[in-house]
Amino acid sequence: MITVTTDNYEEQVLKNDKPVLVEFWADWCGPCRMVGPVLEQIEAEHGLTIGKLDTDAHPEIMARYGVMAVPTMVLFENGEPVKQIVGAKPKRMLVAELGLA
Repeated sequence: MITVTTDNYEEQVLKNDKPVLVEFWADWCGPCRMVGPVLEQIEAEHGLTIGKLDTDAHPEIMARYGVMAVPTMVLFENGEPVKQIVGAKPKRMLVAELGLA
């Protein structure tokens, strides 16, 4: 997993030639801690690049995409958001929603 920040956001997400799933999370968020290990498994099993963006440290990126709750996962392809998933979900549901099944 990559750590996404304001400084590396453009390079790591917008200019990445591969799809990137960005998890908008916060340290105080219990469901975020639950979905973190699931995303690590998905990254390892499916080769999807996953980035974590701390919304408390980088609220401007959160606001740019209208993220109102954490965890929210946004899938970017060619620098554009193509799918948004809100809330912690079981691995099989995330895999299905991301079209990785």
